[in-house]
Amino acid sequence: MNSTTQATLIKVPAVTLGFWIIKILATTLGETGGDAVSMSMALGYLISSALFMLLFVAMVLWQIRATDFQPLRYWATILASTTVGTTLADFATRSLGIGYGGGSLLLLTLLGLTLFCWQRLLGTIDITSVSNTKAQLFYWLTIMFSQTLGTALGDWTADSTDLGYLFAAGVFSGLLLFIVLLAYFSHISRTALFWAAFVLTRPLGAVVGDFLDKPLAQGGLELSRYSASAALLTSMLLLIILLPQRAALKTH
Repeated sequence: MNSTTQATLIKVPAVTLGFWIIKILATTLGETGGDAVSMSMALGYLISSALFMLLFVAMVLWQIRATDFQPLRYWATILASTTVGTTLADFATRSLGIGYGGGSLLLLTLLGLTLFCWQRLLGTIDITSVSNTKAQLFYWLTIMFSQTLGTALGDWTADSTDLGYLFAAGVFSGLLLFIVLLAYFSHISRTALFWAAFVLTRPLGAVVGDFLDKPLAQGGLELSRYSASAALLTSMLLLIILLPQRAALKTH
């Protein structure tokens, strides 16, 4: 099978700087968009989670049934995962009353189990292996848990520790920079570093999203969730259109 044919089977993008920029925008939009539906529209965490979960499942099925990589479809699915991650995390930590620490531990366990089962059943969790239905299901389940975990971690860091949104954003940015340095100057598995970075972009987006729309008294800018979401969505769409993207290729 030549590389062109293989590329059509892998429906996830190659990891580039543009990928990470769009991912952070998507996670930030997931926070403001999820809060807009659950809080501003007053639908509550449970109903919002159910609605976003239906959307996420529909997008994943569309992604799986597709025969090629299409950037808009892929990032729409990512966005669906970030919004359901926001409301699910809020439902677990607030409505169920297990708190940010308990929610983070629960979600970290679920994420770890998903990655473990993926590795044991298919032999690799490398994104360049996402070329069949089972791998795609594991991929999107991992992403959903990572987005939900990231929301809980972001809220825990910014709120429970009283660090505030900007300081928390600095913490997660610093951790991401550390992963970049490890990628360049260590022999740690690039797959492990990818998933670590993938998880950490979510709490970064969560605290930035909260900084945009939370009240001034809580350290936020008190922007409208709707206007913030619209601005983030516009920026995300422009980057998807303008930045060249291609499907990931198998490396082995």
